Amino acid sequence: MGTAPAVGTKAPAFTLPSDDGGTVSLADFKGRKLILYFYPRADTPGCTREAIDFSKLRAAFDKAGTDVLGVSADPVKAQEAFKKKHKLKLALLSDETRKTLDAYGAWGKKSMYGKSFMGILRVTFLVGADGRIARVWPKVKVDGHAAEVLAAAQAL
Repeated sequence: MGTAPAVGTKAPAFTLPSDDGGTVSLADFKGRKLILYFYPRADTPGCTREAIDFSKLRAAFDKAGTDVLGVSADPVKAQEAFKKKHKLKLALLSDETRKTLDAYGAWGKKSMYGKSFMGILRVTFLVGADGRIARVWPKVKVDGHAAEVLAAAQAL
């Protein structure tokens, strides 16, 4: 169970398999802003709304010089099916080992219906063009989140 990197610190490096069969690394975005959002599970109601919201704003993120990546522990095939089913316009990365989830503090204790368990925490990071964490949204509420993240990216 890792701790989320603080604003101003260097974003933890990663290389993860993508829904398109390739791999994606933090280094691929050098000199560009990056939104890295972690979500619990592909094709569940909240995660679907969040992915669709980010996808709808893709052109605005592009205009702001900002790429968007979604990350969960789902296998690549599940990510691929999720993207295809909802016609998502962003890359979805698979972290089945949970190393990146842990490095970003997105793996931790959750509770539901009075039971505690370990799982993926819904958290979003804005990484600046300098590779440093510019903003963190812990305990994300889905409604309005993508628009709030876009506003922060535009202001950076």
